[in-house]
Amino acid sequence: MRASLAEVTEGAEGKSSSLCVLPARRQAGASAVRMLYWAGIIYILPLFSLFFFSYAIGQESGKTGGMKISSPAFENNGHIPGKYSCDGTNVNPPLRIENVPKGAKSLALVFDDIDAPRGTYVHWILWNMDPGIKEIEEKSVPEGSVQGLNDFKKNHYGGPCPPRRAHRYLFKVYVLDSRLNLDSNSTKNDLEKAMQGHVIGEAQLTGVYKKRSSPSK
Repeated sequence: MRASLAEVTEGAEGKSSSLCVLPARRQAGASAVRMLYWAGIIYILPLFSLFFFSYAIGQESGKTGGMKISSPAFENNGHIPGKYSCDGTNVNPPLRIENVPKGAKSLALVFDDIDAPRGTYVHWILWNMDPGIKEIEEKSVPEGSVQGLNDFKKNHYGGPCPPRRAHRYLFKVYVLDSRLNLDSNSTKNDLEKAMQGHVIGEAQLTGVYKKRSSPSK
């Protein structure tokens, strides 16, 4: 009888232990689920915020992202006709400016050789162009704009004139939220300093030019 009673008691204790273990396991499982839930929230929320912020920035930049500068004389990354170089009549090519963003008060233009031995060589700079302008015609300067001092020490356009190999030339137009108080002796460095904090859009056009070989004697 004592053995049977011990067995009964042991069995009862075993069941009691099992009953105690089950709620503990359930509680631990629930705690783990809560931890996973909060970990997910902590991980996903920053990603969602980053996505939303990136989307908002993308939408904002898209307003000026369609701005474009082009030329009917040559394609982007194409060959600049000799007419617009030191081998030709050395006049500026026609340029078209499209989709200027709202809020523009003026435009500035920089034309330089980005393959020059010293890094860049400035061929033409001008600013305070009317933001409503659609085209800079060949051999012309927009009315009301100011031409600065290029690296030829001239206040007018200087065409491509690389010494030997082909060079790349960059026309870059800037959209500004103000007009600039610069005189005609100002250089590209002066222009860039004056534009700081005022650029609300920009676009660029690249052309390539190789100087003509001298005729053999």
